[in-house]
Amino acid sequence: MTACRICQGSVHQFFDFGSQPLSDGFLRPEETAGEFFYRLAVGVCRSCTMVQLMEEVPRERMFRADYPYHSSMSVKMREHFTRTAHRLLDTECPDGDPLVVEIGCNDGAMLSTVAARGVRHLGVDPSRDVAEVAAGKGVRVRVDFFEESLAREVAAAEGPAQVIYAANTMCHIPYLDSVFRGVDALLAPGGVFVFEDPYLGDVVERTSFDQIYDEHFYLFSATSVRAAARRYGFDLVEVERLPVHGGEVRYTLARAGARTPSGQVEALIREEAQRRIAGISTLEQFATQVKRNIEELAALLRRLREEGARVAAYGATAKSATVTNYGGFGPDLIPAVYDSTPAKQGLLTPGAHIPVRPLKEFSQPYPEYVVLFAWNHAQEIIEKERAFREQGGKWILYVPELHIL
Repeated sequence: MTACRICQGSVHQFFDFGSQPLSDGFLRPEETAGEFFYRLAVGVCRSCTMVQLMEEVPRERMFRADYPYHSSMSVKMREHFTRTAHRLLDTECPDGDPLVVEIGCNDGAMLSTVAARGVRHLGVDPSRDVAEVAAGKGVRVRVDFFEESLAREVAAAEGPAQVIYAANTMCHIPYLDSVFRGVDALLAPGGVFVFEDPYLGDVVERTSFDQIYDEHFYLFSATSVRAAARRYGFDLVEVERLPVHGGEVRYTLARAGARTPSGQVEALIREEAQRRIAGISTLEQFATQVKRNIEELAALLRRLREEGARVAAYGATAKSATVTNYGGFGPDLIPAVYDSTPAKQGLLTPGAHIPVRPLKEFSQPYPEYVVLFAWNHAQEIIEKERAFREQGGKWILYVPELHIL
């Protein structure tokens, strides 16, 4: 029986996606023979309700120097992080000489705004290439993993932080005990630890199963976050539902007793209990729907191949590795995936080995059907690619269920 990484309770496995590659492990054709695979299975702790992977992939394999994801590639995400930075500065750093620390700063999408305001800051990210992009925007970055030892070094050199922030990062870190101890060492007495990540409630409701992959070790809920925080002397004092990345929650933590939790915290926890989002029966129903969605997508792709239709995909996302490898979708069913990230273009997708093409080739000529792997940016992409639909193209989406636009 697997023990919970948070409370050591027993973990009930509710789905197994089988053998999977590194979700951001894009390859050259000559590199496919030595590709790394692991077992992607997910379970829920019967005690603290934390949803988590059953096996951990070594962090050095996932977050390499050439990690290809860039937060700033999406206009809507750039706007989101700009608003977030201004809000944190205005509400938490109005006076004095505050310090803002970001765990997993990526290419500086948030901290570049902090830097532009002249506020002391530090980004921590283990991936050299994106850190260099952030540095080019005027962001101070330390290339490393955030954990207790590093946090103590930063506290000794910089003093306490009024804000410690993370976006789509905390769910990546299995060793939350070290992170929380690091936050405890670095955070000012009245400071806040704010992080936003995919929300279990949205994943279950929308059957967005591809949010489960190697980098997403945890799927958080308000209930599980509060339970984890309290183990390390913190309390959950605010929650905010966010529309980004298919549904997230922003969690604000403070030292126990430092702030009164808002009514939104209890309201969301009550809602989670009523919906039983971490209940075994709920998660097993989710598993049944996942299988149905994949089976229907597979049947559609096979039919389109038999009819001779031109098919492709859009967005060489990390989460699409779960879809293609669990579904067995290779270049025979999806001959190409178009993506705007230069670091991915010309490579093959992890495991499935679908060629990644630059967006400039998307219209040369347009496919007839396109699987939208980047469905969490559907509105932005469909608006941007209006010409595709105007000439008769159809988008294929598989969240929350298979449908064609």
